[in-house]
Amino acid sequence: MKKVVCYGEVLWDMLPEGKKPGGAPMNVAYHLNRLGLESYVVSRVGADPLGEELTMFLKKMGLTTDYIQVDADHKTSEVIATEGANHEMSYDIVQPVAWDFIVSDTETSTLIESADLMVFGTLAARNEVSRTTLYELIEHAKLKLFDVNFRAPHYEQSIVDYLLRKADIVKLNNHELRIIASWLGGDGDNEQESINRLQDVYGIGELIVTKGGDGASYYTLTERYDYKAYSVIVKDTVGSGDSFLAAFVAQKLLGKSIEDMLDYAAALGAYVTAQAGANPDYKTTDLAHFMWRKQLEQLKWQ
Repeated sequence: MKKVVCYGEVLWDMLPEGKKPGGAPMNVAYHLNRLGLESYVVSRVGADPLGEELTMFLKKMGLTTDYIQVDADHKTSEVIATEGANHEMSYDIVQPVAWDFIVSDTETSTLIESADLMVFGTLAARNEVSRTTLYELIEHAKLKLFDVNFRAPHYEQSIVDYLLRKADIVKLNNHELRIIASWLGGDGDNEQESINRLQDVYGIGELIVTKGGDGASYYTLTERYDYKAYSVIVKDTVGSGDSFLAAFVAQKLLGKSIEDMLDYAAALGAYVTAQAGANPDYKTTDLAHFMWRKQLEQLKWQ
């Protein structure tokens, strides 16, 4: 069984309809587990009721909590999510919280050495403690995937630059691409030009650009693939990018074609967007049925 380690924040998304467990690393691990991979979360929660609830959720979903540290001095993370125009969410990410203080140990280093892939983002690098731990653990990873996931003001150019230089695969949205391209001297208006700049500077072998309802693009050093989004009635967009990434990773590690990777990723991203929260309860058969229905709809309109 393929093994993936996701490093970083675990938290409660405080949504208009109530609280939901979240945090990009936990969301990715959740969906990888649903898709049949062995997935782990390396994070930290407070010694409080919300921390206990999060660890119970992870256990209920079949994820081990062996690498979830407990912090007696800092509380479990809460994020206030507010929906704006076009169903886009804004987030008030309270700090400092427990996952700002993840520490390294031998067991975690050994776990990452044994994994096929390590996933990490920018948010857990906002504090020096968790950032130092991340930099340490990255050196033990066989394959490194940087999920850019900007949450203003919780990122810095120098840290993003460092992580881009370490990454084998990078996933980002079109807004994040424009920001990074501007740092490199571009205007960010031309996607292909922006990708070329990133590849020239960082030599990244694989880049995934997500574009919401406009689909996604996948770039290697020599090729580009574009894929349309599945059409759905949007419930909310919380965690849709995380589910997209998990499906892409699952298909990649299983040796599927680029077309299959993008199709499966687009389908799961759309499926989650049509549900409430980042981690809806589903089985792979539910996703397969969703894809089958959407294919029939497409044939109907051709």
